[in-house]
Amino acid sequence: MSLSPDAQKFLDERAALGTRSVQELSVDDARAQSIRLNANLPRDPVARVRDLNLGAIPARLYYPNEQPNLPIVVFFHGGGWVLGNLDVCDAACRQWANGTQCLVVSVNYRHAPDYKFPAAAEDAYNATRWVSEHASEIGGDASRIAVAGMSAGGNLATVTALMARDRDTPRIVFQLLWVPVIDFDFETRSYHENAEGFGLTRGDMQWFWNQYLNSPQDGENPYASPMRADVSNLPPAFVVVAQYDPLRDEALAYVEKLRAAGVPVEFRVYEGMIHGFLGAQANQDAWRAIRSALGVSNASQKRDDS
Repeated sequence: MSLSPDAQKFLDERAALGTRSVQELSVDDARAQSIRLNANLPRDPVARVRDLNLGAIPARLYYPNEQPNLPIVVFFHGGGWVLGNLDVCDAACRQWANGTQCLVVSVNYRHAPDYKFPAAAEDAYNATRWVSEHASEIGGDASRIAVAGMSAGGNLATVTALMARDRDTPRIVFQLLWVPVIDFDFETRSYHENAEGFGLTRGDMQWFWNQYLNSPQDGENPYASPMRADVSNLPPAFVVVAQYDPLRDEALAYVEKLRAAGVPVEFRVYEGMIHGFLGAQANQDAWRAIRSALGVSNASQKRDDS
């Protein structure tokens, strides 16, 4: 399938705004560009928003309603471990709270290159553990915790699941991996087919990894590259994949790795879509998967995303 009209429109709008490849920018300029591009996104109303430190890790909590014991989605934003903050992903987290009818905890993990690997991964894990240990205090249900993330945030979500398994706590029941970064490898077919012209480039990903890792040897660590991990006994997963994404093939390879290890996993490849834009259908599918995994009843849904 060719590039979808909506994805092409997204690329055209970004070009009209003067968006530049991150590999052409300093870290500060790349961060400023990310903030500018996300500044005017519509922000849906939610029942309540609360800023909180999870130990020493800043977070923002989104409540879809005021019911007690809400299921919890611990959410990690994208941005190549370098870009993004609580404000940049605010619009998305509001949508996710309403769409999943879960308490969404947005985690502002430490960013590279100020803090190299494994700082972001350890923050993601420690934030999730804090949420589990303090779930009742924030109105959540510790028995219904999912981790979710976009791009580098998808990497952190599945790495958190790995750490939780290896360290015997906390209990995570589901992982939602949205166009995730899975492996330190730029030689897949999709990296070459989609190297340029679809938003995220091969060079951009090389730039992001260079900011994140202390050395190429870190890329062999399974907490950086989950593709290198033993993935047995991980929680069930739903993986969102875009056709015109350099990361497509590593995500699909991870799906097969999870399946081979006996982990229940669903995935969908969104035809004609790119890394930075997947559209409403991907949201609907992801939210349904989370609601099903966390036992959100139809009666408690604030809205139907059909």
